[in-house]
Amino acid sequence: MAGQIPQRFIDDLLARVDVVEVVGERVTLKKSGRNHSGLCPFHQEKSPSFTVSGDKQFYHCFGCGANGNALRFLMEYDKMRFPEAVEYLASRLGLEVPREGADDPRAQARERKHKEAVNLLELAGSFFRERLKMPEANQARGYLEKRGLSAEVQQLFGVGYAPDAWDGLKRHLGERGIAEATQVEYGLLVQHEESGRTYDRFRDRVVFPIRDLRGRTLGFGGRVLGDAKPKYLNSPETPVFHKGRELYGLYEARQALGRLDRLLIVEGYMDVLALAQFGIHNVVATLGTATTEDHLARLFRLVPDVVFCFDGDRAGRQAAVKAMETVLPLMIDGRQARFLFLPEGEDPDTIVRGEGAAAFEERVECASPLSEFLFEQAAQGRDLGHLEERERYATQVLTAVDRLPEGVLKSILLTELSRRTGVDVARFQSLLEKGAEKAGMAADATNRATVQSNDPPAVAGTSRAGKLALDQMGRTLQLLVHEPGLVERLPDSDDWCDQDDPDASLCREVVKLLKAGRYRNSQVLLAHFLGTPEGERLAALASQAPLVPAGLRGTELDNWVAYFQRHQRKRSPREAYDSLLERARNGEALSKEERQHLMQLLAELKK
Repeated sequence: MAGQIPQRFIDDLLARVDVVEVVGERVTLKKSGRNHSGLCPFHQEKSPSFTVSGDKQFYHCFGCGANGNALRFLMEYDKMRFPEAVEYLASRLGLEVPREGADDPRAQARERKHKEAVNLLELAGSFFRERLKMPEANQARGYLEKRGLSAEVQQLFGVGYAPDAWDGLKRHLGERGIAEATQVEYGLLVQHEESGRTYDRFRDRVVFPIRDLRGRTLGFGGRVLGDAKPKYLNSPETPVFHKGRELYGLYEARQALGRLDRLLIVEGYMDVLALAQFGIHNVVATLGTATTEDHLARLFRLVPDVVFCFDGDRAGRQAAVKAMETVLPLMIDGRQARFLFLPEGEDPDTIVRGEGAAAFEERVECASPLSEFLFEQAAQGRDLGHLEERERYATQVLTAVDRLPEGVLKSILLTELSRRTGVDVARFQSLLEKGAEKAGMAADATNRATVQSNDPPAVAGTSRAGKLALDQMGRTLQLLVHEPGLVERLPDSDDWCDQDDPDASLCREVVKLLKAGRYRNSQVLLAHFLGTPEGERLAALASQAPLVPAGLRGTELDNWVAYFQRHQRKRSPREAYDSLLERARNGEALSKEERQHLMQLLAELKK
């Protein structure tokens, strides 16, 4: 059903649902004083650090930091979307979920579009699977048989075949009322730029559906059977498919194994299937892209140990260096990243067929830890007997270590670097601190210089042109999302907010909540807005750290407020009056100071 779920219903629902029951149905909990405790379902641990509070209706893990209410738990554990989680909890209580704006044509259009996408891609997947059974797919079946893939593995991964025709899928979907424009939008058809003619994207290929964690098809990958190029073809970016976030085989890995301890990242579809054929199911592949932070953040929510598998040639080494650079900022204590290099000319498929599953698993167990690969890479091609080479070696390692979050791993690497170079560890720590201090001083000096000007405060590491292209209120909102306690520095009135900025309304709402004392934790603040466009905006801001160091964020906020106040004073009385009046007409409650300011502006305009 279209329409947004009212916040009052969500609040009432959470007040009536017992989070202990919801969590307890999925996690073994034991009574511990007034709370319940158990092993955290979001990371591997041997002693319980996961607590569920019936009084606060909240769960929290002291190991990985996961926390939230019953809705958040369902979204994280069962991978439900927010509306689905609300529907699930409501059904337990026999309640019907109300919707606001259900008659809104735009909301109805969005709902229809979402269902359209789900139905379209599932229909396409079914079409490909059925065609694999047809006589026309003899060559495809022969290819799969030659690769040693059993019917069970093919069924697990939903493998299919795209016929060697320009309009096979197009006609099939057209007969079921799917418009060509929709097929183009979701990557199933290609439209010729000049003629406008449309034709099937996947032709004469073995097809692999790409699924999300709930098993819903988001897109497809196809392996050519003839000599056509490219050898592998993926769906393009669509409203539901984003290559930088999705991983092939993740759904199937969870289906086969349930709880995962480790995940291996390989390069292609056939590597995933070949390893599954040998009983190795904890394997995923990126979709023609390098591993991204989004990929790794998703994996580390599921497992503590990620192993990158690369060819041992130069290209494989270069890919490994990029992967290392990507994973460094994510290496909080308790996580492990390792690197497995295969013999040149081999891939997981050929290795597992030649050596067997046990031997391949031994290779995985012996994969190089992140620390070992880091030191090895820095030393490559250097004669460490020369002082200058040793200095470059230490600098390269130190640069990488600086990207790690604070924790035990960072301390251990500094100690090991000290042992290998003979430089006192305190010296390395001092260099890192001076580097951070220098960056902070540069940001502070720039902010002090610009706070007197009419330009917005600059941020260290960004150009003025790049800064002005950003949403300015968004920077302020980002600071508050990351450090809610900064709200104490704000003026009593929120009339400093730039009323013309798209984020102004949300910023005022966040400030109001924080000043009311209801939220002092970023996760709890985000939970308040779950399932709304505002929640998506806040989550996006929370996913990226502010560009200024933590110790300078208070000063940064002060500077932004000063800038906005100067900007507001420069507005004409008529502009200020119209802006405040428009907010009031839209049902937004003005503060006492704003109402007084409105009356002052009215008196000034009458004069």
